[in-house]
Amino acid sequence: MLSGERQLEIINIIRESGVAEVEYLAKTLGVSTMTIRRDLKKLDESGLIERCYGGAVRKTEVTYEAKRVKNHESKIKIAANAAKYVHDGMAVFLDAGTTTFEIAKNIMNINNLTIVTNDIEIASLLVNSDCDLIICGGTVQKSTKSVYGYYAMDMIKKFSFDIGFFGAASINDKLQVMTPTIEKAFLKKIVIEQCKVSILAVDNSKFDRDGLHIINELSDYTAVITDREFSSEESRLLDKSAKS
Repeated sequence: MLSGERQLEIINIIRESGVAEVEYLAKTLGVSTMTIRRDLKKLDESGLIERCYGGAVRKTEVTYEAKRVKNHESKIKIAANAAKYVHDGMAVFLDAGTTTFEIAKNIMNINNLTIVTNDIEIASLLVNSDCDLIICGGTVQKSTKSVYGYYAMDMIKKFSFDIGFFGAASINDKLQVMTPTIEKAFLKKIVIEQCKVSILAVDNSKFDRDGLHIINELSDYTAVITDREFSSEESRLLDKSAKS
């Protein structure tokens, strides 16, 4: 079994049981405990599982409160730049997330906006604004205060947006945008198709991290607003994917 296949099997075992010990994984997969520990270290660094004493546990979504305080100053600056693309009378989609929450703060007083969001915190903020506010129906993920699922996707298909702002849980070294939840991946793909302009707004901490489900490529967005300085190799990847 190749290391990639073994690590995928480790992820599946942990996802199904919630927790797995090193000894159990080594016996089940027919390798040494040292090999398993190396695998767990790599998976933990990639954000796919969480290591604990003697083994590992299932990775959970980062809570909304934890996201809000992380790199807050960078998110404020990114949001201010993003808001420059919003003008009177636009139909705007705001993806769930703390950077898009900051964007909401910046655009909430622009005239005649229609704003659709799947973020409960953003909706709560915009209740006190003059915009026409629409919130997606669907399943609520309480830890991230976001809405997703079949009903949200079905609803989104009925809209056409002038512009949409999106966040990301992680972006890997191939510049693929990723998420821990497959339902969120489906929803984001659908929303982007409904946007005339799609903007990914992410701070540097989201890069060089793996996730479980691929949403799309960085080049699939109209623009990316970030505080990251792209390396020459990343710029080459962007140019290549943009031309393909």
